[in-house]
Amino acid sequence: QEQFVESGGGLVQPGGSLTLSCVASGITFSIYYMGWYRQAPGKQRELVASITSSDNTTAYIESVKGRFTISRDNDKDTLYLQMNNLKPEDTAVYYCNSPWRLRQWGQGTQVTVSS
Repeated sequence: QEQFVESGGGLVQPGGSLTLSCVASGITFSIYYMGWYRQAPGKQRELVASITSSDNTTAYIESVKGRFTISRDNDKDTLYLQMNNLKPEDTAVYYCNSPWRLRQWGQGTQVTVSS
């Protein structure tokens, strides 16, 4: 019954913004360490941002630092990723999961950054 449903992706021009959402079910979301992953064609899936369950401490890979913001709303069992100043290299399918104990991957949401 554990499930992640990602949404909010789309086509955006370089420099644009998108906000992704991930609704979790089947888990006690409020106590889970959570993260956003992405996978581009021909590339390995990578963790791009994470947030703790306790004090909302965040971490980012260098390439997105200062541009992406991860957040969570425990009342809505929802994880967010605000993406600003998007670049073509951000193009990928974005997924959410718990880095400490990975669950079944959702379908992800496609982000395409192109002129």
